[in-house]
Amino acid sequence: MATFLYRIGRWAFRRRRLVGGLWLGALVLAIAAAAVAPAGEEEDLSMPGTESQQAFDLLDDRFPESNPQGAEARLVFQAPDGQRVAAKENKAAVEVTLGSLDGGDQVASTTDPYETGAVSEDGTIAYSTITYTADAVDLTESTKSALEDAASHARDAGLTVEIGGSALDSEEEPGGTTEIIGVTVAALVLVLALGSLVAAGLSLLTAVVGVAIAFGLVSALAVPLGLTSTVAILALMLGLAVGIDYALFITSRFRDELAQGSEPEEAAGRAVGTAGSAVVFAGATVFIALVGLGVVGIPELTKMGMGGAGAVALAVLVALTLVPALFGFFGRRILSRAVRKAARPGGERPHRVPMAAGRPGLGTRWARFVLRRPVAVLLIAGLGLGVVALPALSLELGLPGDESKSVQTTQRRAYDLLSEGFGAGFNGPLTVVVDTSESADSRTITDLVVKTVRGVDGVASVGEPVLNRAEDTAVLTAVPQTAPNSGETKDVVHAIRGAVSDVEADTGAVVLVTGTTAMNIDISEAMADALIPYLTVVIGLAVLLLMVVFRSVLVPVKAALGFLLSVGAAFGVLVVVFQWGWAADMVGIEQTGPVMSLMPILIIGIVFGLAMDYEVFLLTRMREAYVHGASPGEAIVNGFLHSGRVVAAAAIIMISVFAGFIGMSSPTIQTMGVGLASAVAFDAFVVRMAIAPAVLALLGHRAWWLPRILNRVLPNVGIEGEALSRHVPASAAELDAAVRRLPVGRD
Repeated sequence: MATFLYRIGRWAFRRRRLVGGLWLGALVLAIAAAAVAPAGEEEDLSMPGTESQQAFDLLDDRFPESNPQGAEARLVFQAPDGQRVAAKENKAAVEVTLGSLDGGDQVASTTDPYETGAVSEDGTIAYSTITYTADAVDLTESTKSALEDAASHARDAGLTVEIGGSALDSEEEPGGTTEIIGVTVAALVLVLALGSLVAAGLSLLTAVVGVAIAFGLVSALAVPLGLTSTVAILALMLGLAVGIDYALFITSRFRDELAQGSEPEEAAGRAVGTAGSAVVFAGATVFIALVGLGVVGIPELTKMGMGGAGAVALAVLVALTLVPALFGFFGRRILSRAVRKAARPGGERPHRVPMAAGRPGLGTRWARFVLRRPVAVLLIAGLGLGVVALPALSLELGLPGDESKSVQTTQRRAYDLLSEGFGAGFNGPLTVVVDTSESADSRTITDLVVKTVRGVDGVASVGEPVLNRAEDTAVLTAVPQTAPNSGETKDVVHAIRGAVSDVEADTGAVVLVTGTTAMNIDISEAMADALIPYLTVVIGLAVLLLMVVFRSVLVPVKAALGFLLSVGAAFGVLVVVFQWGWAADMVGIEQTGPVMSLMPILIIGIVFGLAMDYEVFLLTRMREAYVHGASPGEAIVNGFLHSGRVVAAAAIIMISVFAGFIGMSSPTIQTMGVGLASAVAFDAFVVRMAIAPAVLALLGHRAWWLPRILNRVLPNVGIEGEALSRHVPASAAELDAAVRRLPVGRD
């Protein structure tokens, strides 16, 4: 592989105008496709196979005239202090408000709170339910404006009016201030790490090209593939982070080769052959982990994984082709001015890089310190991460609703008013669907279900059942006494399902519990059940892949255990911030609650790949030195000498990019930003730069041991570039012919 990538690097360097033109064309086409494509739509979260989803599907079939997952709004009215909402003036204002909506475009129905009894016991709060013929994402702006105008008219009459439900839900758009700050920090780190505006600009430019193409493709395919704004934001987040890092690693190696006397074209080939090999394997780990999210069975999670994987694949292709092509345009200007003056063109490239002369750098000093105190470093770092990970034992999973939104939003204020007037559980009603198509007496069975549900502890009220036209399916609403995201409500859902199972056994009917609250509970439980199997698969992939890369058994095991530590610590941070509320104000969290149920698996998938990035980039240099004759200790120092600063810079860049998304209002993106930023920080600076060298120091030569049978079975990918040390550059004609033949995978 190293030789093949070496040829690709030299070819891209020479054919820089062709390569640059192709990428520019791809960028223009992606942007044009995104510009003319219709806007994507947000989709309701679903999970085939769960009871709640089965109930939704049944409702679609038995009640075709309605849309059980359609948009809904709740207009919540509160009378002025000392007045009742049923007072003559207030009642008139409510009726005028609802009359302006009734029969409007996309409005299916409106309810009169005075006729339906939707007035609180103290008479101060009332609500009306407005149902729509379309999903929330299909509501037109005029429909939403009519709803907001109606509320404004009621406010003018002296009432407090807030709007709850899904009708005003909107997509989250990237491009805020915090994202710009994150990219700015990344640019500054690039300049400091590379010491050259040209080199920093090259890395940033190539990353932007890759992420722009990925974002454009996701936007263009949003409608045909059903991709949501969250998919686009994840692609943007991951593509930008890994794109900058991959370009940085190859650029850094190119600079090293130039500084050691290689000609620019040869340096480009060697940079892509060595650092590019690491990029390929690092990108492959991220890609596999993200694509693997599809096994969980949640369509939205599968789409997020595929979108992120596509962005990572583009970042790898850009790093292997566009980056060396730009080397051809800039040449030695990639080096800092001081290094260019000191460099001697045409110098012979040594096969083994000597230790730095004079005062060693911070990375070298740290590596030597770890070699002197490996046990102390290992204990402090390991125990420290263990302490941070302890809160993860209290991890609770859920899906955010209006209660998690800012108190500045009308949805959150409507939620609070409804809780005040009708109880905490009113915001999370449960829908019980009774299928009596296989039974003789539908009404008797339905009445029995109503009686059974009313007798369940924790149920505040049960509404009158509604039958379909064929009278073979009934729907009733059960309101729990507790809030939607509370553990007690989860127990109520299970209690109802357990109680109606006896009715099912006695009558042959099918009784299903659904609704947004039940769906959230089912998805959260499915996520929790899938967490350990998915983690097992990811760890197994890590061990196998790193065994191939480093020709070692113990290095992959060490990497996998370190990955578990960093992920556990990241989960601990999520619990502390989002459940306990520590430092919540700093990230804009106004309401604590369960961690979004998709996050643990999503973070595991992403962090697995990123953790292997740093493992591959740092240990490749160590492996390279060891293969070329260095002792285990010298190999560790050599790895930090050449890769320590670059890995640290790459981690800071990635942390900055992820942290830049914390300021968005979407709980999904906020949780993702906090989780990924903390996981990268723990993995890069604690696991890879402290625990990893300490373990390698203790293992010595055993770290690079591989049984003979595995040595024969496993493919030798030559990621350390050993074949290149014996490689004699070919002529331009020979290289062109070699690239056309594309002898993939042979050294």
